[in-house]
Amino acid sequence: MTTRNEIAGQSREAGSARTVPAYRAKGAARTAEMTHASPTVPVDVSFFDYKFRDSSLFTLALTHSSLAYESNPDGTRDTGSDNEQLEFIGDAVLGLVVAEALYRRFPGSREGDLTRLRASLVSSRNLAQVAQRIELGPMLRLGRGEENSGGRKKPALLANALEAVIAAMYLDGGLAPARDFIQRHIIEPADEELVGVLHSTETFAGAVGDYKSALQERLQAEGAGQPKYVMTDQSGPDHKKRFRIEVRVANRTGGFITLADADGTTKKLAQQEAARRALASILLSGTLLPATSTSELAATKPSSRGTPQAAR
Repeated sequence: MTTRNEIAGQSREAGSARTVPAYRAKGAARTAEMTHASPTVPVDVSFFDYKFRDSSLFTLALTHSSLAYESNPDGTRDTGSDNEQLEFIGDAVLGLVVAEALYRRFPGSREGDLTRLRASLVSSRNLAQVAQRIELGPMLRLGRGEENSGGRKKPALLANALEAVIAAMYLDGGLAPARDFIQRHIIEPADEELVGVLHSTETFAGAVGDYKSALQERLQAEGAGQPKYVMTDQSGPDHKKRFRIEVRVANRTGGFITLADADGTTKKLAQQEAARRALASILLSGTLLPATSTSELAATKPSSRGTPQAAR
């Protein structure tokens, strides 16, 4: 069976190779070495346990308009040669599934609350973060210009591609596989935050997935000031860096409290995860860490990792 590992290699430059983690597809991880933007995805492809009957739909969902333009010598393109039409369908399917899920998950909530939560879940910001989390970027089929400009990491491009993939699932297998994917990868990861938002008496203006904004609102409501994100460590080679970020808040003695820490492949992802952990801890306990917390005492000692840097 062809795996996502092989699909990822189809959008790479000729002669390049990339190994995708095994947990992303059935079977052992394999290194794909194929030509740049191969025109088709092999038959019998699986994507997060869903097996496409028509692999051309999946190919189309991964195809950005930049490749469609470059593939036509006269500089024009067929509107059905890239994933833009699928984005349109995916947006509708996503909105329906999320609305139904929120209705069933929070039956006592008002329409305004459900509308706000739906808008946050289907926002480009949140969808881009989901796409990064499931490593959709390496699978995209891009034109050389978009490839060279870092298209695989562009939030808008990732969000649009995720909607297109949802549409491909819907058209290939009906609503059930699309609903299952949306539930597992978009709704369930945000459930804890959704519950906290609805049970809070405070106004929440941040989007689901934007944990930094949510944490900042909570700290301001408690009079705790602005959170500060500090990079305490980084590891790995230049092409595969990992960053560790601590989120801190000042105390009344001139020191600070470390609310949480996390690591990620980019500083922004690590900051969001640290904020998510801090917010979850606060919502669970109902308060910030005490000023005499062990994390604060430890923070006054010299670090073996060197001087922390403010994360930007």
